[in-house]
Amino acid sequence: MTVLSRLLLSAVTFSSLVVARWIVPGGRWLDTDGERIRCHAGGITVKKETGRFFWFGEYKTEDMPEGGGVSVYSSDDLVTWENHGLALIPEEGHEFVAPDMIIQRPKVAYSKATEQYHMWWHADDEDYSPLLQGLATSPNITGPYCFVDATAPLGNWSQDFGMFTDRNDGRTYALYSNGDSVEGRDVYLSAFNEEITEVEEVTFRWDKFDLEAPTIIQTDAGYFAIMSHKTGYRPNNVVAFRADDLSGPWSQPFMIAPPYTRTFSSQSGFSLRIDGTKQTTYLYLGDQWDLNSNWEARYIWLPIIVDEETQSIKLAWYDVYDLDVETGEVTPIMGETYYAYEDDTVVAGEAWKQEATFSSGRKIATGIYGNDSTVTFTGIEGAGAKQWVSFYYQNTDDMGFGDQPYGNPDRIGGVWQIRRISSVVVNGREEEVETLWQRDTHKDIILSTPLLLELDEGSENNITVGGLWNGFDYKGADLDWIVVYPPEPTNGCRG
Repeated sequence: MTVLSRLLLSAVTFSSLVVARWIVPGGRWLDTDGERIRCHAGGITVKKETGRFFWFGEYKTEDMPEGGGVSVYSSDDLVTWENHGLALIPEEGHEFVAPDMIIQRPKVAYSKATEQYHMWWHADDEDYSPLLQGLATSPNITGPYCFVDATAPLGNWSQDFGMFTDRNDGRTYALYSNGDSVEGRDVYLSAFNEEITEVEEVTFRWDKFDLEAPTIIQTDAGYFAIMSHKTGYRPNNVVAFRADDLSGPWSQPFMIAPPYTRTFSSQSGFSLRIDGTKQTTYLYLGDQWDLNSNWEARYIWLPIIVDEETQSIKLAWYDVYDLDVETGEVTPIMGETYYAYEDDTVVAGEAWKQEATFSSGRKIATGIYGNDSTVTFTGIEGAGAKQWVSFYYQNTDDMGFGDQPYGNPDRIGGVWQIRRISSVVVNGREEEVETLWQRDTHKDIILSTPLLLELDEGSENNITVGGLWNGFDYKGADLDWIVVYPPEPTNGCRG
């Protein structure tokens, strides 16, 4: 285990109680119908009467990467999600809610004054020229929502959109960046009117920080504003600011994840406070985008560790964890680790174990190119069931110039490929090959990505990793180790 992993696992002490409510950051999340959850860059609204969570987000598919409308799911435990379809349905020819328009980062709040649910989002055209905020309303939390208007808040531009409701006075605020031009590059925190039908005053403005994807968490002592740098759909080091009051003064920004992990290959989007009977838990709800196919984006939900003494927050990484929404307790799930440097791990073809001072055993498996150059982890203990397996890897993708498929993201004119894709085969069952998406990391940074695999009972399981076509070549990422987790105690809806 690397120093980074030990630091993350020791970030906080949690309850040892394990129940079947497991969250797997970066996994393929399925709803109760067994379908992929498509709810990107959204937010969660808690219905006061029932305490049920309603998750709103961008509906994206390969055929409709933008303008697909707003989907809505609901859950009692933040794991088992029921699909309620589209809350905001695109209309052909509509000025702002059409399939060729931008419908991004939707958030929903209940307006007591109108007795309606109000949905706000970043409303734009495909050229990002109007830079507006859209509003739609519904008497039902799941919709359908009816379009009301798209406006410029206080006459200004609005890009990435966030929403926050203060626990002290119940007032709702809009958070938004105001464009990429020289005149823009600010982030605004503006107060809505009582009806939540328009913003009426600017509470604070982060001047020229050039950030986006804003969200706020409120602790008992103050506020933390979390924002992403502007790198498009490329991950970066998300930062936070702290203040005693929403009107400021706010602190200097600081990173919330270990440097160079690019916030575990994610972008901020929303944050959620859970007031449990035993502890208060804060969650970072981020998106792990794929630059080449955003509809393949995954969800990175992680506990936020608040340190009021040092006035800071950090994300705690867990491959698999349980969150009890009643008590607020978070429990990391422990698994069995198998290392690439060990003699039992077999390399074939052009794959080999290369010296790497930062990796486990000072060696990492590399050269995983195509189906003929593979790495096989052997002697794996299985339970005769589907089990989460996390693959710890390095993907630098910095071997060329800006006009080549793999450019260096840390040089002028460089490009990011964002991903490599590997094939994963269990016990030689090639007809059941799985695809493992491995986003960029950084030189000597090891991150993980999970798959749910069917393992046989006993200790004779083998997992073979090769390279798959990712749009440019057949290269898989370098592998350091894998962790095999026990089956969930009951049938879950993740897959």
